[in-house]
Amino acid sequence: MQDKTKRVLGMLSIITVIINIIFFFLIRGPEANLIVGISVFTGLSVVGVIFASLSKKIGWMIGGIVLNLIVLIFAYLLLLAVGISGA
Repeated sequence: MQDKTKRVLGMLSIITVIINIIFFFLIRGPEANLIVGISVFTGLSVVGVIFASLSKKIGWMIGGIVLNLIVLIFAYLLLLAVGISGA
């Protein structure tokens, strides 16, 4: 792959984290559908990890994978909270 393609894939992995953060602030509130939120967080972070691993540049890989795994852990904890509350 070319260097420009690797950089674009790395940026896309970081952009997925930014989209997750924006989506989080848009759906919060008492009427939020948590299952949809969890699905979006999980889907975007998996796509972000894939983009980061395809970039094959060590800086983008580490940054993208770590940030997207943080979002994935957040989605897991949110799923756990939904399961405990019985909603």
